[in-house]
Amino acid sequence: MLRSRSFEVVGFAVAFVAVHAVLWWLTATTANLPLGDVTITYRRWIETGLTSHYWVGMDSDWVYPILAIVPMAAAALGGAASIGTGWLVLMVLLDAAACAFLWRFRALGVRVVWWWLVFLLALGPIALGRIDTVATAVAMVGVCFVASRPAVAAAVFTAAAWIKVWPAALVGVLLVVRRGHRRGVLVGALVVTALVVLVDVLFGGAAHLLSFVGQQSGRALQIEAPLATPFMWAAAAHVPGAAVFYDREILTFEVSGNGTHLAAAASTPLMALVVLGGIALAAWAVVRGARRAEVAPLLALVLVAALIATNKVGSPQYIGWFAVPIVWGLIAGRGSARRFLPIAMAALPMAFLTQLIYPAYYDQVLTVQPWILVVLTIRNALEVAILVWALVLVVRIGLRARRGALVGSGPGVAAEGRMDP
Repeated sequence: MLRSRSFEVVGFAVAFVAVHAVLWWLTATTANLPLGDVTITYRRWIETGLTSHYWVGMDSDWVYPILAIVPMAAAALGGAASIGTGWLVLMVLLDAAACAFLWRFRALGVRVVWWWLVFLLALGPIALGRIDTVATAVAMVGVCFVASRPAVAAAVFTAAAWIKVWPAALVGVLLVVRRGHRRGVLVGALVVTALVVLVDVLFGGAAHLLSFVGQQSGRALQIEAPLATPFMWAAAAHVPGAAVFYDREILTFEVSGNGTHLAAAASTPLMALVVLGGIALAAWAVVRGARRAEVAPLLALVLVAALIATNKVGSPQYIGWFAVPIVWGLIAGRGSARRFLPIAMAALPMAFLTQLIYPAYYDQVLTVQPWILVVLTIRNALEVAILVWALVLVVRIGLRARRGALVGSGPGVAAEGRMDP
């Protein structure tokens, strides 16, 4: 048995190196600059800080939470000119650390890290080439502590949220679902936040600490967002006014046309409605007797899917966020793993289609070629389908828990699923 475990470790290590070697190679050879954010934008921020002592997030408003500057600066330790190589090395090390934490977890007899490795390969170079890689790897570590130490999980999720905002939703899941641990969850989140705020204030960045909150409020529809899909087809059909344009202030491609401003304005209220609806359904399921350990990853999936599917920003790296709630669901018990297996399988083609969209054929997306718009439409439909399916699963688990309680109730018999893990 010891020998078979050794073979498994060696096999995974070889697969890990091979996958990340392929991803590294793709970042260097694929068109459309998959590492462009790092080698152009991140590099400029770090060079400005080093040469002019003017740091984004501390001396000016910034699009990211303040901890995002840490991995960027770390990647430039060998010099800003080599930040691309430093970044890739750092991302590989972070993924390796996350895999080490995840190694002991299995879903239906298979180690979950294998699924994540395949998902990263399907997603392509964007899986390494953005700040989201850091937040995702850190959040993945937090998932490993959800069942045993929710306060630690909350602290780790909070640290990830100070790099890229979305893991804050995972802290919210723990606060909503983990009854009996809410004080610890709150303390873990507040301690990390207090430390971040204290350091930022000491370095003189207090005035810009929360500047990331409103940085993207004025954006139009980004071309890859699900809400932009009909307008992209309108541009392909040469409908007057419908076109792809480059926003030089935000540095992204967006779509114009009749109705785009309304769709962009509606995205935030729509997101809030779906998020609040998901929370209400999860609370309802728990009240009816559903196991909290099984409701939690479903709620996490609902929130993450809502942040992506209803967002007016459709950046390709967002797809990587799905890995965290999916892994959470796969390791939350056999019943949860079976429930999440179809979602985990659907996420793989969704990730691969994203790689086709960016970086592989992004130039054809920009020129609204019909074949790549079909790919974009299918990918966006999968995002929405996962969101809808997650909501359906929350309802089903709530209804099933109530039926189980009615069937199992009686003298000396406790209602199923009433125990809080």
